[in-house]
Amino acid sequence: MRFDRKNAHGKVLHEWWEDLQEKNPAQKRKGDRAGRAALRRCATITQIVLTPAYQRLFHKLQQAEWSATLVQKDRLAAAVGLLAHVRDEDDQPLAKTMSACAEGSDRPNVSELRFLRLLESPDLETLFTGLRRVLPLIAHKANIFDLTNSLIFWGDKVKKDWAYAYDWPKKSSDA
Repeated sequence: MRFDRKNAHGKVLHEWWEDLQEKNPAQKRKGDRAGRAALRRCATITQIVLTPAYQRLFHKLQQAEWSATLVQKDRLAAAVGLLAHVRDEDDQPLAKTMSACAEGSDRPNVSELRFLRLLESPDLETLFTGLRRVLPLIAHKANIFDLTNSLIFWGDKVKKDWAYAYDWPKKSSDA
């Protein structure tokens, strides 16, 4: 099952992610600053799985009857590690955000070459590392549901969806 705003799994994910943030002073509870810091320091999927912040989310998802294969659990861990770096939500698909140009620039936030390298990642660890390096380039802003779903269901379909969503810069001969 995919994560989105309307289903139970998506609501659990969003609530967990918001708890990592400390932006809303109206919230009665404190954010999980320590959990976020621990996740941000993780360099591998295994390190993420061993953090209390990941385990809290995983067990809340299980209570919401989310079931997954071992591969999907590892992919969720990768998404969680990346979500700790996301500061602001975006409604656009992640690939669209990567291809957007910074204000005053005609170059995409994530170059075509870097984007293609992400699509060609040989394994989950490489994809995780590549995306972790991309997040500062997009001002730590991402669609948390698209990011999570893309990692959990990573494969040819997601790669094609990303390729179609990325706004490829026009060459002078294309005009």
